[in-house]
Order: sequence, then C-alpha cells, then structure tokens
Amino acid sequence: MRSLLFVPGTRPEWVPKAVAAGADAVILDLEDAVHPDARTAARHTVAESVARHRGEIAVFVRVNALDTWTGAEDVRRVVAAGPAGVVLPKVSGTADVLAADRLIGWTEAESGRPVGSTVLLPLLETAAGLYAAERVARAAARVGYLGAVTGRGGDVQRAVGYGWDRGGGGTAELRARVLLDARAGGVRHPVAGLWTDISDLAGLRGFAEHNLALGYEGMLAIHPSHVPVLNEVFGPDERELEYLRRLVRAMEEARERGANVTVFEGDMVDEAMLVTARRRLAAYGG
Repeated sequence: MRSLLFVPGTRPEWVPKAVAAGADAVILDLEDAVHPDARTAARHTVAESVARHRGEIAVFVRVNALDTWTGAEDVRRVVAAGPAGVVLPKVSGTADVLAADRLIGWTEAESGRPVGSTVLLPLLETAAGLYAAERVARAAARVGYLGAVTGRGGDVQRAVGYGWDRGGGGTAELRARVLLDARAGGVRHPVAGLWTDISDLAGLRGFAEHNLALGYEGMLAIHPSHVPVLNEVFGPDERELEYLRRLVRAMEEARERGANVTVFEGDMVDEAMLVTARRRLAAYGG
C-alpha cells in the first residue's frame, strides 16, 4: 500500500473522493474523527460503507481502543461487513494485539468469513508500544502493516516528547528503529506517517522520500491532495522497473553459464539481488 487515506466515519460520501484521488486504501475512522456521542450511529454507517465500497477500494476501519465496550462493539459490527483490515489505536503491547486478534477471529467465524482474512494494523501511539514494536509485530499472524506513525502535536509526540521540525527530523531515529523492528517481526508492509500540513506538499514529499529511503512502503494520509504525492514517491518508477528487468535478464544469462554472480552495468550482482529484483517486479506487475 502506497497511500492509506483517513476518512471520518461520519462522512461516508467522501469515500468516492478517496477512490478518485487514487488512494490504495481508505481508513474509515471511528475514533478521533467522531464525537463520542455520535459513535454508535457512525458504527452502523461505517459498516454499511464497508459493504458498499469494498469491491472498489481496500477498506480499513480504525476502531476505538479495546479498553472500552465501544471498541469491542466497533470490531463486532464492522468486521462482519468484510473490511480488508482493522486499524487498532493506542497499542501499548502484545496484549492489545492478542485481544484484537481473538475478537476479530470470533467475529469472522460468526459472520461466515474466513478466519484470519482481516488484516490488522496496530498504531503504536504510546512509548510502551513503540518500545515493544517487534513483539507487537510477532503477536498475531494477521498483523500485516506496522510502523512509526509520527507527526506534529498528536498522540505519539505527546507520548515520546520529540521535537518537530519541517522535515520531521526529530523523529528520524524513531522511524528507523520501528522499521527495523517491524521487519524483524515479520511485517511485510511497513507503513509510516503522518504529515498534517495539508498545503505543504513539498514538505510531504521530502518526508515521504525519507521514509522510502528508510524502507517504508507507504504512508497514512489525511487529505486527498496528499495521495498523488505518496503514490508517486512509493510507486514504481518505469526507469527503475526497466533496470530491474535488465538485471533479471543478465542474471538469468549468467546462471545459464553456471555462474551465480556477474557484472551488470558496472555493479557486481548476485543471487540475492536477483531475488530482490523479481520480488519488486512482481509487486508492481512489472
């Protein structure tokens, strides 16, 4: 996923805008974007929206934390509708993930959906959760996305106390460490975030490019205008894809000669680079 766009759970009519913007996924938000008094009604609205739009875009739902009945009711209602995934906020450790995994699994079974088919994206919004990132990644097989979702003025900044500059430099080490923990924990799709300045697309691009350089595959977004930038940064570049195709051909020719290494366009390449090239080409249909 290159871009996962938040949409308030009370505004399902905005989902087509996310589709039109080219977002890879939409996250219908039942937590911060919804007033507590409106959450019961929003829950039903979101479930209906999941069922309506899941065929045209990957639909995730951010539920409320599972330390309240609100969060548990969110999970039971929306998972039955068949979302691609659940975004779990305020994760502090493995216990939160295990509780979500069990509840999602029970709901899948009750609603006749394949158990394990709903992906989980835990949000590490506490210092304890960030510290336990690798354990969180390993806690359940359904954890498919994870990363450091840092930003200005939000839960993570309050929990950690980092400074924020225009490029998010104060969070660079944190994002790098959580990326490594996520990979070590077996997460296949690490995602980062969050750029809150709607109009600063140049700043967004720089932040996204740094996340790409660290190893992240995509970012969460809060505005449709951010989606094209993220898709461009995290998406395939045709020149890169052509380079990878040439590398694969060169390595295949080398293997036909009985060699597992070869010099390709001035670089020494080997079997590991062939595997990486094939995986990247497969990921982007190249």
